[in-house]
Amino acid sequence: MKRLFILFFAMYSLSVFAWEGKVTITTPNTQLLIHATEGGDLRMDYYGPRVCTDQELRDAGCALNSSALPAFGTVDMVQLPAIQIQHADGDLNLELRVKDMEIKDENDSRTYVFTMEDKLQPVSVKVFYKAYRNVDIIETWTEIYNGEKRSVTLKRYDSGHLVIRQGDVWISHLHGDWAAEAEPTMEKLSSGVKTISNTDGARNSHLDAPEVMLSLDGIPQENSGDVIGAALCWSGNFELRVNTLLKKEHHFYAGINPQASEYVLDPKQTFATPRLALTYSTEGMGGVSRTFHRWARTCGMLHRGMNTGDILLNSWEGLYFDINEERMIQMMDDIASFGGELFVMDDGWFGNKYPRRNDSSSLGDWVVDARKLPGGIKALTDAARQRGIKFGIWIEPEAVNTKSELFEKHPEWALQAKGRQLKLGRGGTQLVLDMTNPKVQDFVFNVVDELLTLYPEIAYIKWDANASIQNYGSTYMPADKQSNIYVDYHLGLLKVLERVRAKYPDIVIQDCASGGGRANYGLLPYFDEFWASDNTDALQRVYIQWGTSYFFPANAMACHINHCPYGNTGGRIIPIKFRCDVAMSGRLGIELQPKDMTEEERQQCTRCIADYKQLRNIVQNGELYRLISPYERKGVSALMYNHSGKAALFVYKVENFYNQSIPRIRLAGLNPDATYTLTEKNVRVGQRPCSLNGKRFSGRFLMEVGIEVPLREDYASRVFELDS
Repeated sequence: MKRLFILFFAMYSLSVFAWEGKVTITTPNTQLLIHATEGGDLRMDYYGPRVCTDQELRDAGCALNSSALPAFGTVDMVQLPAIQIQHADGDLNLELRVKDMEIKDENDSRTYVFTMEDKLQPVSVKVFYKAYRNVDIIETWTEIYNGEKRSVTLKRYDSGHLVIRQGDVWISHLHGDWAAEAEPTMEKLSSGVKTISNTDGARNSHLDAPEVMLSLDGIPQENSGDVIGAALCWSGNFELRVNTLLKKEHHFYAGINPQASEYVLDPKQTFATPRLALTYSTEGMGGVSRTFHRWARTCGMLHRGMNTGDILLNSWEGLYFDINEERMIQMMDDIASFGGELFVMDDGWFGNKYPRRNDSSSLGDWVVDARKLPGGIKALTDAARQRGIKFGIWIEPEAVNTKSELFEKHPEWALQAKGRQLKLGRGGTQLVLDMTNPKVQDFVFNVVDELLTLYPEIAYIKWDANASIQNYGSTYMPADKQSNIYVDYHLGLLKVLERVRAKYPDIVIQDCASGGGRANYGLLPYFDEFWASDNTDALQRVYIQWGTSYFFPANAMACHINHCPYGNTGGRIIPIKFRCDVAMSGRLGIELQPKDMTEEERQQCTRCIADYKQLRNIVQNGELYRLISPYERKGVSALMYNHSGKAALFVYKVENFYNQSIPRIRLAGLNPDATYTLTEKNVRVGQRPCSLNGKRFSGRFLMEVGIEVPLREDYASRVFELDS
C-alpha cells in the first residue's frame, strides 16, 4: 500500500450525499459510532466491541457525544485542540461545520470521508476513517485544504482524536535508547496531560516510540482485558497526548509534533496528515499485538507481507570497516556451509578520494573502493551466485561526511542554518542531507538506482540512518517556510522510497537506523524488515524483541546470532545455543566472524539453520502468544507462534539461582481438542533431546495444565515444534 502524504488536492470517485444522523463504522469485531448534522459538528459517540446500537448507548447514558476533531476556537480551553490554523489575516480560530459525507469501497476496506468547512474562512478539513474488512483496524487521518488567497499556517494538525471513558485506565508505551530499545513502560493515567514525543528529526523510535496501548480496566494484562492499540504511521517527530479531565473522559490525540513544525500551506494546496491506526481488543495486550501483526502482513503495512525472510550473514560485527574481497568471499563460503541463503556486505566498501576506513569520511561517495575490492561488486555477486546464495549491500544514502567528494561539490545539500557553525555527528564529520530538496531526492534515488542497474544480482539492501537532524535549516527552502523542514524531510524521503519501490518492487530492503531508530509504520510499507537494535547480545535481545513484538510481527524483526565476548554488554559471554535460540524467534541471521568460531559453535549454527527452516513459516507468519514476560522476574521468558495447526515454542532462562523454582509453561492459542506432538529443535551439540521430546498432549492440557520445561544451567533455553 502506497503511503505518500501529498500536498496536492486528492480527488476521489466516491458517493457523496447530505445526511443527518448516525454513521456506524465497523470492522469484523469493532465499531466506531459517529454522528453529525449537516451544518453541525462532527461528534464521536463510541469506540469498542461490535455489540451495541446507537439507541442502546443513549438509553444507557453511555454515548460520549464528544467532538471528533476538536478545533481551536470551538472547544473550551480545558479540552485540548486537535487542530489549529492561523489564517492569512492572523485569525487563529476554526469553526468547522459538516458539509457532506463520502464513502469509498475497496476490496479490503471501506473509507468514510467527512468534509467540514470553517464558517468564516475558505478552509476545509476532511476527516477520514478507513475500516478494514478482514482485520480489526480503523485508520484515521485528515486533509486540510487552504482555499484562501494567501498562505495559512498549520499550528497543530493531529491525525486523530479518540475519547475514552474515564476509569482505571493504564497507558503502555515503549521507551529506550540506542542499544536498549523498546522497553515497555506501563503507568496509570491520572489527572492532567500525559505526553509521549520525539524530536530527533530523522528517526523516531529510539527513545519513545509512536505506538501505545490503553488498558481500560486496570493493570495491563497479556491475554485478558479491554485494550485500545494505537500506532501513528509516521517516521518523523511525533506527539501523543492523553488529556485526563476532571469530568468523565480521557482524550487521546496523536499527530506530528508541532515543535518547530508550524507548517506553511500555500493557497489551493492540501496537506494530508499521517494515518493513525487504531484497534480494540478484548483479549488484552496480546490481542492488540496479533491484530497489528495481521494488519501488517495482510494489508500492505509490511512490504514483505506474508513472505518469509532469508537466513543471512552480515559482515558488520565480524569485520566492521576492515573488509576486502578475500574476507567477503571467505564469509560467503561460511554462510553457504552453514546452509544460509544470503550474504550482506556492510559498511566500508566505498570511497575513492576518501576511502571509507572508519566513520569519519566518505558518506555520499558511493563508488567502490578498488583497493579493497579489486574485482568490484561484480566479483562478489558472481561469487555469491557460484555458492548458491544471494548478495546484499549496506548504504546510508541520506547522510554525508564533510570529508567527502560530495560535500566538496555540494555543501549546500546538507541541512544547515545559514551563518551558523555546523553541528557534526558520528565520526565528527557526519551531516544529514536535505531531503526537502528535489535535487537531493534525485541523488538519493540514484544511489539505489545505479547500484541495482550496474549490479542487478544485488538481492538485498541494508538502508541505514545514523544521524539526527542537528542543523535545523535548509538552503533550498525559502525563509518563510523553514518551519516546514521536519515534515518535508520525511515527505521527501517517502517520495524517494515511492520511486525505489515503483522501479524495484522485488528488492529486499532492511530499515536500519542506528539499530531500531526507525521501527515505525510510517516507513515499513516500503521496507521488508527492520533492524531492532545494534545490541545483539542474546540476553538483552530477549527484552528488546519482547517489547518490539507489541506492535511488529516476527517477519519484520531481524534477529542475529552475535559474537562473544560481546562489547555492548561489557564482554558478556553467552553459550552459542542460547544465542541461536533467541535469534530463531524472529528473522534469523548471523552477525559475527565465522572463522573465529569454535567447531561446536559452527555445528550448532548449522543445526540451528536447518531446524529454523522447518520452523520459519510458523515463526514469521504465526500468531504470537507471549506467555511469560522477562520483565515479570520469574527467571524465564516464554513465547510461542501458532500457524496452520502447528506451533513453535521458545523458552529462555534469563536468571539463574540455586534451588530456583521455574514456572510451569502454559501454552495459548491451541485447538483444545487437537493432540500435539512436541519435538525439540536445535538440540545442544553433544546432548540428547529433553524428556518432553516426542511426547503427545492435548491442546487443552497444554493450555490449562502446561509443561515443566527442563532449564537447569545458566542460559538454558529450549525450542519446540508442536505438530497436531
